[in-house]
Amino acid sequence: MSYATLFFAVLASSVAVGAAARVTEIKIDKVERISEGPQAYEKILGRAFGALDPKDRRNKDITDISLGLGADGMLHYEAKFTLVKPVDMKVSSGFLWHDVPNRGEAASPGGLETDAGDMMLWSGWQGDNAGLTAIPKDRTTGLTHWVALPMARVDGALVTGNVMARIVNQEGKDSKPLIVHRFPVPYPPATLDTTAAVMKTHLRETVRGEVTEGLDIPSSDWAFAKCDANHPFPGRPIDITPGKADLPVQICMKNGFDPKLVYQLVYPATGAYVLGAGMAAFRDVGSFFKYATKDDAGVANPVAGAVRGSAIRGVSQSGNMLRQFIFMGMNEDEKGRKVYDGAWARIAGRRVSINSRFAQPDGTLELYMMGSEGPQWWTEWDDAVRGLPKKSIFTRCEKNGTCPKVFESFGSAEVYALKMTPEWVGTDAKSDIPLPANVRRYYIASTTHGGNNGGFNWQPTTSAQPTCPGNNFGKGTLAENPIAHIEMENVLKVAMRSWVLNNTQPPASRYPTIKDGNLVIASKENIGFPSNIPGIPDTIFSPDNFIFPILDYNWGPQFDHSEASGIPTNLPPPIKSVIPMMAPRVDADGNEIGGVPTVLAMAPLGTYLGWNITAGGFHAGQICNYIGGYVPFAKTKEQRTATRDPRLSLEERYKDHAGYVKVVIEAANKAYAEGYLLGIDRDRLIREARDSQVLR
Repeated sequence: MSYATLFFAVLASSVAVGAAARVTEIKIDKVERISEGPQAYEKILGRAFGALDPKDRRNKDITDISLGLGADGMLHYEAKFTLVKPVDMKVSSGFLWHDVPNRGEAASPGGLETDAGDMMLWSGWQGDNAGLTAIPKDRTTGLTHWVALPMARVDGALVTGNVMARIVNQEGKDSKPLIVHRFPVPYPPATLDTTAAVMKTHLRETVRGEVTEGLDIPSSDWAFAKCDANHPFPGRPIDITPGKADLPVQICMKNGFDPKLVYQLVYPATGAYVLGAGMAAFRDVGSFFKYATKDDAGVANPVAGAVRGSAIRGVSQSGNMLRQFIFMGMNEDEKGRKVYDGAWARIAGRRVSINSRFAQPDGTLELYMMGSEGPQWWTEWDDAVRGLPKKSIFTRCEKNGTCPKVFESFGSAEVYALKMTPEWVGTDAKSDIPLPANVRRYYIASTTHGGNNGGFNWQPTTSAQPTCPGNNFGKGTLAENPIAHIEMENVLKVAMRSWVLNNTQPPASRYPTIKDGNLVIASKENIGFPSNIPGIPDTIFSPDNFIFPILDYNWGPQFDHSEASGIPTNLPPPIKSVIPMMAPRVDADGNEIGGVPTVLAMAPLGTYLGWNITAGGFHAGQICNYIGGYVPFAKTKEQRTATRDPRLSLEERYKDHAGYVKVVIEAANKAYAEGYLLGIDRDRLIREARDSQVLR
């Protein structure tokens, strides 16, 4: 029996013919106690089965949905979920967090949520069956989250199409994998015949997408194969059977790989999952646990009747999923009900690439990656620069009253590497886009992606260079930025629950704007970055190196560039224009102005950056993808003048340890008074500053 036949047979046995678009069955695979006492919690692991009607208006915009139907005319899915809840539901807060797994990650319950009696749910949405989203042979086991979706077929045959992949900073004669952000490109080649593919090399790439091409690699000089010292070129051919293929796809080079080159491969692929259906599966799981009492077979919803309010929450890639989820109108279930009352996108300023054929949702906006197409903003706004219609993320949900209350929180790394500021000012960068009343924006200035561990450590705690998170980018030259996000996140955990359940207004939005003069076109001169800070050469501020702009790609006539749906046929896509990027102004120390108050930024020990500098390899001297940097102040005036450092030393600023602690106390009390710091975190930070070695 073929993979597809088996898949449909298993799901059809669990889903009634002609069922509406919803979860029809849940299976509980394991229940375990994870804490004891009056507030004891348990973890329930299981799977949800459901069906999607391709004719339902809520599903009709899913790319290729009509090509993934079973014999009953429905698209069937199976999604792994984890539910964490109080054992005694009488102590429940009535609030449910539905967390979007980042690349299939396992659940991580605990903290303020369990202290408050919240329920927490995770479920699969990324259906590419690769890396951490791979479907295990025994679907009742494992902790990662996946969703089983059908592959697109025409007249029974799997669709094929071109896919692009890149190999960066690799050397040697061993085979190398095709990856996208550390995970496999999820599509095997349709054939092992390399004459059907094209492999080019690049000698240089700027952050603006300007490419210097090298020689093409002849089809005779590479293979889809595994090779090593014991199996030289052409190596051992890989298995390309859809659903069972060797992933990641391995490439073997006759003459080995040259680390000075980028290898760019366009090849015919197969196994195009109907990935957009994963968004609907996530929606249906969230709706089931919020509204249903039992499934069609009579299995009880473990939290039936307990959910008074819910919020979807995602971080980085999964935060981008959340934004795409709302854009696609998925916050309305099959009965027209609002699925989530709240939504919180953390360190996410775009929409994930999920609703086009052969999409790569693991992508991180490196060259030729999707994710910036169409509206990224919450208010209807013109996009004349790209010639796209006036839309917003809320365009669909505003028509039926299903838009959630939204938090978005992010920092400087999202500005410099993840192309965030057009969400604030549009593609023309002429004026601030106003926020709707149901959206709050919190910018945590001068921070790395997701924040770090905080602490009052003047000197970096390790000499190791931080790793750039991108596709084999390498290391950064500067120490990691230590400023944390957790204090602001703790505020928002409390605030979201109160906003949804009690309509208590959250803290006011805080972010730099054009109007207040703190958001400017990104350049060293405009942002006011000081010269001669140790370790920061002026070359990083070159337009070729400094900030990753949105590139307006032409993906071809079968791709909807506003919806980011359909079929991309231009690979690589021509770049029609480069969208101007803005960045926050900085003070005399190089620290950003604007944003929510954070204690370490108000009592600085150095310059905190949302960017770093790539140390070596193909991207040497450019922004180190999305990892932040830190340059400590000199301790004394003599030390700083010896290096011509323009920033005041620690002693010039604070005099001694007591002086520093005094500034920390003032900063912590200010953030607390303005509502951007919880009392428990304020007290902890003051205690940590007193215990620190700063100016001891």
